[in-house]
Amino acid sequence: MVIFFCYYFIQPIFLSGVFMSLTRLTVLGAGVLGSQIAFQASFYGIQVISYDISEDALKQAKGRYDALVNDYKKDLGATDEQINQAFANLTLSSDLAEAVKNADIIIEAVPENLELKKKIWSEVGQLAPAHTIFATNTSTLLPSSFNDACGDKSRFLALHFANRIWVQNIVEVMGTSDTNPDVVKATEDFAKQMGMVPIVLHKEQAGYIINSLLVPFLHAASHLLAKDVANPKDIDKVWRMASGSPKGPFEAMDTIGLRTVYTIHSAKAEATGDPLAARFVEILKNDYLDKGRMGRESRAGFYDYDENGEVILD
Repeated sequence: MVIFFCYYFIQPIFLSGVFMSLTRLTVLGAGVLGSQIAFQASFYGIQVISYDISEDALKQAKGRYDALVNDYKKDLGATDEQINQAFANLTLSSDLAEAVKNADIIIEAVPENLELKKKIWSEVGQLAPAHTIFATNTSTLLPSSFNDACGDKSRFLALHFANRIWVQNIVEVMGTSDTNPDVVKATEDFAKQMGMVPIVLHKEQAGYIINSLLVPFLHAASHLLAKDVANPKDIDKVWRMASGSPKGPFEAMDTIGLRTVYTIHSAKAEATGDPLAARFVEILKNDYLDKGRMGRESRAGFYDYDENGEVILD
């Protein structure tokens, strides 16, 4: 369903240190969140190149884009005309040089691995134009820990999206002490352009606002499971009924994606030696990931999901 088309470029304006127009976006990584970022931007009329490392990865991305159609129609009331226009604004590429050579802004959404992020930003910094804004969607790493890789710290910052961004459309804009304030302002304006509600953080904070609140909550739930206090559905049921929240922690993990949850908890287990974190990682791998239960995206995680992505409760 993705339309490959001839890409037309309009030179952006950079005047007196102020970014006047950001019209061309490249998203690095077409996984769960990368594909959401790319489709959200294309839905709001931005020309987007979605990059991933191989044609096989892009084939999987096409499936994600097609699946997003139902979500946009159901949650936003999107019309066929709007969906068709979104696909017309979106092109896929496995050629990094071609993907970034005319980008006004690049958003990186590759796995949470510091060396991998340094590697790709080192390559991108040499290939992208001198005006391009560099944004990372990292959830756990401080942008200042790898902003030197791109070659220009003044154009580098974090732009952090939550999952299901078309409805949970908050985005956190976090610069470093080296980021040009004009870059922060231009990125904030661009986020609004793609239908997001930007929150500009005053300083670097590991985990931003959302993960500073969310991660301890999820870790508490994972410890309850690792200690065999209760099963995931009962833990969620207690939280939903006691707090009035629509989702419990394990349904939230399904939405985030269990591969991402696995990566984060594996890093914690390795860094801290926490036996409960290690046990939770073992449960995730043996009982879920190894059985193809990747979370909401695969329609199976801690819960099963119907064809519309709605959780099937017992």
